[in-house]
Amino acid sequence: MTPPTTRTWSRRGHSPVVRVRGRSRRRFSRRRLSMAALTCHKPGERSRLIYRPCPNTRPDGCKSFSWKDYRDLIQTAHQQLRGSSVPIWDNLNTHLTAGMRRYIAGRDRLTAHQLPSYATDLNPVESIWSALRPTMANRAFADPHDLIAAVRRGLRQLQYRHDVLDGCLTGTRLVLPPP
Repeated sequence: MTPPTTRTWSRRGHSPVVRVRGRSRRRFSRRRLSMAALTCHKPGERSRLIYRPCPNTRPDGCKSFSWKDYRDLIQTAHQQLRGSSVPIWDNLNTHLTAGMRRYIAGRDRLTAHQLPSYATDLNPVESIWSALRPTMANRAFADPHDLIAAVRRGLRQLQYRHDVLDGCLTGTRLVLPPP
């Protein structure tokens, strides 16, 4: 079980020990949750955050997003933004599949660019996850649905923080025109 305290103290030179009564065999890791997010910028409008969680329990047995899920997310972004899109992908294998390449090649309104390997400082979504991390720290989740609800709540709050979204985009050294 996770102790109910987040901080403790002990004498200098001695490691603190927090004893917890009871036992729990249910463990859930945040790493088991797949989440896809897009930070979107359209000149003259506010920046947007579009996201989709993918729980582990999918009907097809897959534990992460497929290229079709990313396709659906891009279609949702296109409907909300009403314009052409330029996704800037990291090197996730799902972004590089043949199905995704065929989908992008068949759309005139869609042009994809690939980030170099290990270039997390160029990916604005990585900054979004960093901004979300403090709201998720020191928390024990009872089940996957509790985790998904907490992530959605945190991302929903970030959706209305256009200054944070703009900061994540400009942190990548992208030049954004003033609104």
